[in-house]
Amino acid sequence: MKKSTRLALAAVAAAVALVATGCSSKYAEPFKDAPRSGHDNGQPADLIRMPDGFSNAATKCDGPNRVYVLYHGDNAYGSIAVVPDDPRCTK
Repeated sequence: MKKSTRLALAAVAAAVALVATGCSSKYAEPFKDAPRSGHDNGQPADLIRMPDGFSNAATKCDGPNRVYVLYHGDNAYGSIAVVPDDPRCTK
């Protein structure tokens, strides 16, 4: 293979990698992950920010239940926990 062909292929591969990783950000398109019936902006969530390398968390009341959501930057994983009838979630 000629040197110019290899350079062209490397440039195309780099451009494809840049576009593929730049378009995958969860933060670039908020609320595009699943259908939803609405949103609750009445009370802000409490954020628990951990040091770098550890998952962050957010917590908020949903009716009488407290919901915890863990997330780690732009990675594809996280978790949800619910505390039913949490006394801090009174109306």
